[in-house]
Amino acid sequence: MTLYESWFKTISKNIKLAKNAGFCYGVKRAVETTIKLKKENPDKKISVLGELIHNSHVISELENSGIVTLDKLPEHGEGICIIRSHGESADVFKQVQKKGYELVDLTCFDVKKVQNRAMELAHDGFLVIILGKFEHPEVQAIRANAQEYASDIKNVYVAQTLDKLKLIEDRIKSSPKIGVVLQTTQTKEYLYEVIDYLIDKCKILNISNTICPSTTLRQEEAKKLAQNSDLMVVVGSKKSANTTHLAQLLKDITQTIHIEDENELDNYKDIIAKKDNIGVTAGASTPDNIIKEVINKLERTI
Repeated sequence: MTLYESWFKTISKNIKLAKNAGFCYGVKRAVETTIKLKKENPDKKISVLGELIHNSHVISELENSGIVTLDKLPEHGEGICIIRSHGESADVFKQVQKKGYELVDLTCFDVKKVQNRAMELAHDGFLVIILGKFEHPEVQAIRANAQEYASDIKNVYVAQTLDKLKLIEDRIKSSPKIGVVLQTTQTKEYLYEVIDYLIDKCKILNISNTICPSTTLRQEEAKKLAQNSDLMVVVGSKKSANTTHLAQLLKDITQTIHIEDENELDNYKDIIAKKDNIGVTAGASTPDNIIKEVINKLERTI
């Protein structure tokens, strides 16, 4: 019996948990490998460049076990430095090793695929358009890697929204080849919107649907659950791109609240009390124990 199946036996009939909620395989790999590295190397300093995942509870647990989160690389490094699942540029990889660290690359395999595709398009002379949040570390890494192969760094552009994409319409129309990739946690709805916009504005349009399978599955399951729910509760960090996208999608279907943990449910007591059918889902960086605590508190609230 899986963890989720055991929960279903104790959850009220009016509260339903999406089957695919919580850690995706990329995040699970990153967290488990980092913990394993610390256990196997108790005398070595273990550092992660940037937050390993976008979840403050997990980061706190890692720091309590002696794993350090680096905002930037120090002048001199020691021990092991982990590249998180969001990835980094080739230059950062070189800098980590130059500083004296032993490098461990935990970039998600799906993120690597986006980087490789963006680099191929840039190398082949395409104007590369990355659909995603400009400030997100995954997008920054994709952009930096693509720029390494572009004839001009301006030939790699990030569009968080269709309005942002429209700002370079003249460049799009004058470019012989347009290539599109997506941040792995983007939505199909945004992709379709962009395709409709670009289709009659360029001669050669190369679209690579690089949304990861886990994201697509999570979104589709949550949308089906939302269709039969009076309220959807989305659990996960406000900094998590896949979680915020999930919440945005569900708001178009039913009333939706986005919380980081069970404590935030106190802000929605009046709303929860009036709902008969509540669906629960969670972002890819939300650990099982946080989801379980949310469900337990929902049961007590109703």
